[in-house]
Amino acid sequence: MSTGRVVQINVAPEGGVPKRPVVAALLTALGVAGDRQLDLKHHGGPERAVCLFGQECIDALAAEGHPIVPGGAGENLTIAGLPWSELQAGDRLAVGEVAVLEISGPAPPCTTIAGSFTGGEFTRISEKLHPGWSRLYARVLTEGLVREGALVRRLPRELGALV
Repeated sequence: MSTGRVVQINVAPEGGVPKRPVVAALLTALGVAGDRQLDLKHHGGPERAVCLFGQECIDALAAEGHPIVPGGAGENLTIAGLPWSELQAGDRLAVGEVAVLEISGPAPPCTTIAGSFTGGEFTRISEKLHPGWSRLYARVLTEGLVREGALVRRLPRELGALV
């Protein structure tokens, strides 16, 4: 079982990006309380309730020269310490004391996050072009309040089905 932590919780009450840090937020079946999506066709809803991104990915992208920061790619939870390229649809994450998320799949990048990438190359985090570098969408299986610094545990597949 892998563990990590929530580095930053990000929301945009007015919608869009970048999402700004908050110290805590309620994760619900329909999304992160205090966050808004402007394009409900491609964002939000039960299957895309929470967007996740790895701090290590952000650090590596910044080292490549991209002006990316936590929340800049539109993720709700910036997480450090998990083997990002190994996470896949169906994996379950216990976040904080109560919340449980299930990864529903990669989050396709769009032009709204172009400002986080040199030359607007937002496809740098496309799962199709660069496997293992994508943000991930998750559904909320168990709602709960999450705080910055919260422990994130990747649940074993055999136990994840019991949650």
